[in-house]
Amino acid sequence: MTATRRNWAGNIAFPGVLHEPADLESLRGLLGSGERLRAVGTGHSFSDVAVPAPGGLPGAQVSLARMPVVRELDTARGLARVSAGLRYGEVAPWLHDHRFALHNLGSLPHIAVAGACSTGTHGSGDRLGILATAVRGLRVVTVGGDVLELSRDGEGPGCGTEFSGAVVALGGIGVVTEVTLTVEPTYDVVQTVYDDLPFAALVEHFDAIMSAAYSVSLFHRWLGDVVDSVWLKTRVGAPGGSADPLPDTVFGARRAVGTQSPIRGGDTDPLTEQGTPGPWHTRLPHFRLGFTPSAGDELQTEYLVPRHRAVEALVALRDMESDIAAALLVTEVRSMAADDLWLSGAYGTDAVGVHFTWKPDPHAVLPLLPRIEERLLPLGARPHWGKVFTAPPDAVRPLYPRLGDARRLLTTFDPDGLLSNAFLDAYVRD
Repeated sequence: MTATRRNWAGNIAFPGVLHEPADLESLRGLLGSGERLRAVGTGHSFSDVAVPAPGGLPGAQVSLARMPVVRELDTARGLARVSAGLRYGEVAPWLHDHRFALHNLGSLPHIAVAGACSTGTHGSGDRLGILATAVRGLRVVTVGGDVLELSRDGEGPGCGTEFSGAVVALGGIGVVTEVTLTVEPTYDVVQTVYDDLPFAALVEHFDAIMSAAYSVSLFHRWLGDVVDSVWLKTRVGAPGGSADPLPDTVFGARRAVGTQSPIRGGDTDPLTEQGTPGPWHTRLPHFRLGFTPSAGDELQTEYLVPRHRAVEALVALRDMESDIAAALLVTEVRSMAADDLWLSGAYGTDAVGVHFTWKPDPHAVLPLLPRIEERLLPLGARPHWGKVFTAPPDAVRPLYPRLGDARRLLTTFDPDGLLSNAFLDAYVRD
């Protein structure tokens, strides 16, 4: 199929041919054809990370949407093997039906497993790694059409210690067809929302606030001296959880009445249920699968700041808060545990994501990003690979200590750059 397609937000175009192989042999044939290809997932990225081919060169995309669906459980080892193109909103209910769960989920269940993991997408929780930290194995079709099983226990390129470079690889090592994930017994979660957290309390008690529940999100519009809301997602009846009722106030924020949207006054119909316990996969995401997530028409930017610099980062943004507020729908602040994945925003450091959901106005948003980046990047903040950012490669590369190893791994798998594009060439390969 040849057409110009766009991501779900409409800000990125995907021109050229879209291949949709229906079986593994067809996919192997495509990878062995010498054609320039990029894998495409659900189109929930906002950057050029999935746009095919280096600038000006012909290229195509390959979708796994028509491939056979794989869902397999190894209950003895606590592992689930699933099709890479499945969305988390399709995998999670199946796991729950079999009494299993993942450690965390993103705010949207609409994202594909492989796409989310390969770009370093995350949920929230002080002790919880990004989504990719659950990955224990990858089935990959490489350039040339070979099918490889990659794992920490395997041998060869992408295995052993190099598996840390293969999981978050921005699509540069091959087309991932199946992902093996660590699972655990299912659990329940309750969401409790608190309104109007004083910004001064956030600064003084940041660590206590972000560790107050299994998963914590802060929503802020940069208007006045209060953070709009604190969302506490608490595990019920499990280690690290609680069955006790939460207090009416938390650090000066009061418990909200009724269902609250991350965007104050926004539509609450798409939201997962608040105030009552329910299965993990119906509470950890903010939005339900059957609805358009977030605001729909929007742009997104995110910077992952080392945890020990997070308060400094938030304070640094206050001197441009009126400019941010004019172009913003909402900012979300989330935390995540350190990991060893070479291209992860949390590589080697506990991190805090400062996420901006912008109005769909590039003329207003893009001029703000260099000003935000000049405040955050000197603190060690790493731009999320799948969001809009303007920092040049020379400013981003030094933020990743294992970038040289990642470059060598991608070159080993794809010496001619047939799976690369202008984005990957600029920030990793060249």
